[in-house]
Amino acid sequence: MIFEPFAPYRASEFQVKFATSGWERQQAHALRRAVFCREQQIFKDDDRDAIDDYATPIVALSMLGVAADRLVGTVRIHEAEPGVWWGSRLAVHEDFRKIGALGATLIRLAVSSAHAMGCHTFLANVQVQNGLLFRRLHWDLLAEIEIHGKPHLSMKADLNFYPPCITPEAGFVALPRKAA
Repeated sequence: MIFEPFAPYRASEFQVKFATSGWERQQAHALRRAVFCREQQIFKDDDRDAIDDYATPIVALSMLGVAADRLVGTVRIHEAEPGVWWGSRLAVHEDFRKIGALGATLIRLAVSSAHAMGCHTFLANVQVQNGLLFRRLHWDLLAEIEIHGKPHLSMKADLNFYPPCITPEAGFVALPRKAA
């Protein structure tokens, strides 16, 4: 399936939640391919790896009333060892990056849901251009590193700012910014 450009923006809100259906998982992967393979050219044909076999995908859905219209963002989380969780492959479709706080809401649900599942340490390797967003969301810089030939920041979330979310299948609602 090819990830198509979106029609003009018309969502009333966005739902950020655990992926619970096949189409959500398929579209999350299609978005990741569009961002990490075609747009950023970090990977040649596919960004899937062994972590996808057990990671939990989180999605941001554009909502028209109560029905999901499109998948517009994704991130995945996984527990690497007891209590140590990682977030990775954060992607928001380029047409929706400036509409609302989708990236921030995906990050918030990733950390809050892991926190509810016993996380005591939440880590991510963040592309340098996203470092400021993560710092604003109460993440600490651990180190500057290189991954796939690109500069990244190894970062750790301050769990004091992420109360446990015990309903990640329902998740959070993000509202679009009002037009200026």
